Amino acid sequence: MQVLVVEDDEGVAAAVVEALGAHGHVVTHVSRAAEAWTRVRDADLVLLDLGLPDADGLDVLRRIRRIADTPVLVLTARGSERDVVRGLRLGADDYLVKPVRLQELLARVETVTRRARAAEPAASDVVAIDDLRVDLVARRATVADREVPLTAKEFDILTVLARRPGAAVSRQQLLDEVWGDAYLAVSRSLDVHLAALRSKLGRPGLLATIRGFGYRLGD
Repeated sequence: MQVLVVEDDEGVAAAVVEALGAHGHVVTHVSRAAEAWTRVRDADLVLLDLGLPDADGLDVLRRIRRIADTPVLVLTARGSERDVVRGLRLGADDYLVKPVRLQELLARVETVTRRARAAEPAASDVVAIDDLRVDLVARRATVADREVPLTAKEFDILTVLARRPGAAVSRQQLLDEVWGDAYLAVSRSLDVHLAALRSKLGRPGLLATIRGFGYRLGD
């Protein structure tokens, strides 16, 4: 399992990384919120400290919930009832107060990930809309059985839209999910990649613009 540890205390981080690694997890450690955004969507679980040097952890949790459904386990020294309640209401899957025993942490990690997997809806790896087929695992798109040569960013955009066929997706959501953070992304880049994607698909009516909001793939 891919675990992202967002923790600025090097001693705590080292112990957590070692414990998770010993149990077969692949761990990425960052010490600042700014380093976490591009890694959140690749993680199966986020361990989040609230006392980060560049952002309040509750704000980080709120923004994670805007861009991903990744399970988040808060691991922090902030143990007041108010903080615990706020963390859970903002979408934390569990909340642990430091100091914590590593065996308890590992048990909570197992519980959170098991619960998240059980809640995942069954989803097809291939999305078909008219004669467009998008293989989300193989990262391959075809139109009328002809493979469409897409760049990584173009396919990322197509993936976000294909996972919600017929639904309106806002510009901000696309920027959040593809670039990791709408506030750091360049909006003009989205326009350029969308224009290229439309051209390569060769189906002008398939990818619709919703004026003042965003885009929709399919009817």
